[in-house]
Amino acid sequence: MRTYIGHHQAVSTDEFVELALGTPVELWLGVEGESEEERAARLDAARDILADTPHLADDVSRIAAELIELKPELVNVVPLARPAGRRASRRGAAA
Repeated sequence: MRTYIGHHQAVSTDEFVELALGTPVELWLGVEGESEEERAARLDAARDILADTPHLADDVSRIAAELIELKPELVNVVPLARPAGRRASRRGAAA
């Protein structure tokens, strides 16, 4: 199955997210070994993008839901079993 965002084919999960959001994944998640100064600059840039794009949070939620629906194995999602649940006793209850 091929995944396209606009006219671009996403060949990896990171590429899918980057194409869908229009920003690199590293901007939001950071990179291993980044300094405090690099982290502060990255977060500052992220805040600027969020301020300029108020609908981005909604877009991220929608994209995450679509990703989980299309490829749950990528995000390690497993369905939770529903507890058996106990029924409340109605004996002696006033009507």
